[in-house]
Amino acid sequence: MDVHVRRAIPVALRQRGVDVLTAQEDESATLPDSALLDRATALRRVLFSQDEDLLAEAARRQKRGIAFGGVVYAHELYVTVGRCISDLETIAVVGNAEDLADQVQFLPL
Repeated sequence: MDVHVRRAIPVALRQRGVDVLTAQEDESATLPDSALLDRATALRRVLFSQDEDLLAEAARRQKRGIAFGGVVYAHELYVTVGRCISDLETIAVVGNAEDLADQVQFLPL
């Protein structure tokens, strides 16, 4: 989870049994977007964000053919917290990290 994500989202996902790691817990909350995406990739995790700058970083990598672990993006005005939780749980249960490698998945699904 990117640093900008509301705390309610990882809390609810954990209550549903989803493995979540926040940037704060990983002590990477102060990293710039490119380094945060590198960190998530190194951990073999998909990064969830509501930050347009991180979305731009993922698009830059796609355009240049730079590998990354995948990004799930939700604009905070277009999706509710409840819908984020539901969609992120679906992604975690149905898919795996390899499915989203080098991809950007937009919420709502």
